[in-house]
Amino acid sequence: MTDKQLFYEELVREVKEDFAARREMRRPYELTWQLNMNFLMGNQFCNITGRGEIEQDEKYFFWQEREAYNHIAPIIETRVAKLDRVRPAIKVMPFSDGEKHLQAAAEAERILNYAADNVELSQKVTQATTWSETCGTVFYKVVWDKNKGKKLGVSDKGQDIFEGDVDLSVCPPFEIYPDSNVSQTIEECGSIIHAKAYSVSDVKKIWGVDVEGEDIQVFALDGTIGIGGLGYYSTVPNIISQTKHDQVIVIEKYVRPDVNYPNGRLIIVAGDKLLFNGDLPFINRENGQRGFPFVRQLSQTVAGCFWGMCVIDRLIPIQRAYNAVKNRKHEFLNRISMGVLTVEDGSVDVENLQEEGLSPGKVLIYRQGSEPPKIMDGGNVPLDFTYEEERLINEFMVISGTSELSRNSATPTNVTSGVALQLLIDQDDTRLAATADELRYAISKIGQMILSAYKQFALTPRTAKVWGSDGKLSSFTFDRDDILCEKVTVDTQNEINDTVSQRRSMMLDLLQKGVLYDENGNLPESTKSKILKLAGFSDWEKRQTLSSLHAKKAAEENESSFENISVCEIDDHKIHIEEHTRFLLSDDGKKVSDQKKDAIVRHISQHKKFLKKLREEEKGEQL
Repeated sequence: MTDKQLFYEELVREVKEDFAARREMRRPYELTWQLNMNFLMGNQFCNITGRGEIEQDEKYFFWQEREAYNHIAPIIETRVAKLDRVRPAIKVMPFSDGEKHLQAAAEAERILNYAADNVELSQKVTQATTWSETCGTVFYKVVWDKNKGKKLGVSDKGQDIFEGDVDLSVCPPFEIYPDSNVSQTIEECGSIIHAKAYSVSDVKKIWGVDVEGEDIQVFALDGTIGIGGLGYYSTVPNIISQTKHDQVIVIEKYVRPDVNYPNGRLIIVAGDKLLFNGDLPFINRENGQRGFPFVRQLSQTVAGCFWGMCVIDRLIPIQRAYNAVKNRKHEFLNRISMGVLTVEDGSVDVENLQEEGLSPGKVLIYRQGSEPPKIMDGGNVPLDFTYEEERLINEFMVISGTSELSRNSATPTNVTSGVALQLLIDQDDTRLAATADELRYAISKIGQMILSAYKQFALTPRTAKVWGSDGKLSSFTFDRDDILCEKVTVDTQNEINDTVSQRRSMMLDLLQKGVLYDENGNLPESTKSKILKLAGFSDWEKRQTLSSLHAKKAAEENESSFENISVCEIDDHKIHIEEHTRFLLSDDGKKVSDQKKDAIVRHISQHKKFLKKLREEEKGEQL
């Protein structure tokens, strides 16, 4: 065996031992996630034992009521539905306010819009948000897939060659293993392991290596957990470990750049085979640095911990108490409705009485001289059950941060004021503010990694199609040289409580108060277009397309020398004056020669003469 082979075997052994140690270190968090998933699915009679396992609680008596009254599921559904409205507009920050840099930022935004639709960003964010609200943490993985995109040709070995494209996947927390559970961010981690089960055929297809399959334990749903009570039985989904055959765990170990490895390190191991050993493949950090391809999204941040927490962690004790109260209450009602018989020994046929009970019209024969069977007085259900049930319902709302208004879509009985209802809505949104900020940050980091991937790997020109602001489909071509700006930010607008109906109401109020009109009492065309767009009626007014065309023509004129450009009668002179003036005041306009400045000033004067002439003609027609 050569030294190289010995080195590879030692490297595989080290990675597998490191993975085993991290899995054991992360096990307490994993049990909590599994418990949360069970409670969310309705399996609410389980707990974590001292042996580190999820164990089901058994009935003590056959008549015992053990039904789950799931209040956690609607709370999580409400939170996910509200967070689904957090889809901030992705903005690319230009290097300056110069026309060239502004256009480069706009081009980068178009590339991001194309990529977001291509990788199904909105659906992936919804999927990830469900994971983060269930387990507290979820991860996105942004990589470059060389087998995506348009087919370019065939290699000498007969394999298809594609142009490649960005790939975005959602990684549940069960797949991620940091080197420390107390690292506050991903950047603080020295290394991260991504472990996922693949079939043997997939490993051969992706990495071209034959590996030996084995039995792998994975989490799956199983509907064999029984709940119910006296006389009925049902099942609920249960999160358990199941065995998959002919599988192999692929361990991807990402090591942060350091002194020994300036470009970082990526080691991929499957079974006893080394699939890859080299530098981190993705330049996705500032200043051309290589980093981890992961973006973390938390539900709620925990100080000094890598993993986040979710609201289910706090709701489980309340859910257990609520189930106990409801089940004991129903047991009491069973005793009252069905009754408990007292029978003198030997006075009746006990077996017949146990099978049929005291059915209506039944002829009950008992021994002469003995006492007939009697139904014991069960009393009434204590009011304490009702009081405790109401207190627990209120605790659900207090702990989860979702009021009766948002969870049940019903107005509270004791609230009639519109101001009070708006305060309830604002309070619900305030409790979600931190989670929404985590989601916005994750989207901005995803956008930045996508641009970095295109900047690194988009070597050939590619054609993309996006929907424009005018509602029309436009196509454009780009490559890595067209990406000059990579700093991505998101709109700070609060999308949770900013609905279309609220925007329309606000716009109507502004119009009625005359805020949006100019000094002559007229509503400018550009303002009208913006109002319709914000209100969700961007397709109603087509003249905004004409305004954008005039602005585009003026911007093209700004890039020229103005030597042979004359004012046309069909120009929208107000838009041209604004665009040319804006260019002169920008950084790019300050850098042009004095000769071009004088030409632009003369051009603006010609537009003003045409505009003055048009206004005089309009006044004459009115007279």
